[in-house]
Amino acid sequence: MTDAAIDYTAVFHGLPGMVALLTPELVFADANDDYLRMSGRTREQLVGRYLFDVFPDNPGDPAANGMRNLEASLYRVLATGERDAMALQRYDVEAPGRSGEWEERYWSPVNAPVPGPDGKVALIVHRVEEVTELIRARGGHRTGRPRALEAELYTRARDLQELNERLRDAHAREREVALALQEAMLPAPRQVGHHQAAVRYRPAVGALNVCGDWYDLVDLVGGNRIGVSVGDVVGHGLAAAGVMGQLRSALSAASRVAAGPGQALDVLGRYAHVVDGAESATAVTTFIDHDRHTITYSSAGHPPPALVAPDGHMEFLDRATDTPLDARPDPIPRPQAVTTYTNGATLVLYTDGLIERRREDIDTGLARLADSLRRHRGQDPETLADAMLRELLPPGGATDDTALIVVRL
Repeated sequence: MTDAAIDYTAVFHGLPGMVALLTPELVFADANDDYLRMSGRTREQLVGRYLFDVFPDNPGDPAANGMRNLEASLYRVLATGERDAMALQRYDVEAPGRSGEWEERYWSPVNAPVPGPDGKVALIVHRVEEVTELIRARGGHRTGRPRALEAELYTRARDLQELNERLRDAHAREREVALALQEAMLPAPRQVGHHQAAVRYRPAVGALNVCGDWYDLVDLVGGNRIGVSVGDVVGHGLAAAGVMGQLRSALSAASRVAAGPGQALDVLGRYAHVVDGAESATAVTTFIDHDRHTITYSSAGHPPPALVAPDGHMEFLDRATDTPLDARPDPIPRPQAVTTYTNGATLVLYTDGLIERRREDIDTGLARLADSLRRHRGQDPETLADAMLRELLPPGGATDDTALIVVRL
């Protein structure tokens, strides 16, 4: 059966359990049949209405906090773009058709983001596991406060929620450390001489704010020249970032004294051989001579830079590609090649997260990149970089890290 033959609306409404769709403003966009039945609300009472207008906290119970906890979870999903599973919650829910009369309910919610084309959260899937009857059957029930088993379950749920909050705080601190590490290791975007450059850095979905990809721009000794490089360390997180910082710094230093990019990568490969975690790392570096209008380049197992002329002529710089940095126990001199460019051309270096997709040939990703670069070549580097990321990365984010640098020549 094809996707076109599947009635996804019918599937949604037939899902077992309570499932609702919320907008980023926490307004009901839809709710399945079980949600309507088990909440005791009609579609007209839900769709288009603010969640907490429909389900407010019990104003007669100062200790009621189920809805406040739910609101905090939903805002975490909007802020992080990540799924948030809540501990079992006790709610006071206003009885359908009986204003001011409150029923005790036990719900276990899970809130998951649905990204839009721009990668931002477009909808939240709000799924609720209804366990009220289970608790009543296990522990007995009477109107008012929970009896012994209910009270114990509620206390355990509250303790679990507090633990989840502490874990989220620890994760947030780890993200702050990662972000500070990224800022310390990678150069800020800047204008290189009279030429504009834009950089972008996107960790893989679910990773910290730092990863193993890097970029670099350096002023070269002698003439009106700059070096532009990108590289990729296998893995994500702080360990990969530590290796990334070592390799980026080594290449930056080598580029300033090397006779050409091939020699710079030769030096870097020898250094990578003694760095734990640098196995299979790749890099490409370009030496741009603005006076001669030439680009000399060399690649250590990395996807080729792309050069587009003002008239749309595309060239992938792929005539000097060698093995990854630590591939040879006894390194040999690496190749390099030279190409020319015209004023107003655009050079793009990137890592494989921008072009590679599972079960897809890399040539397909390169063709997609070339098409995007041709169409946006007249835009300034900042706008062009944003357009390429928007078009080339999956809507929900890539499963691999991505670094991108755009230089107007």
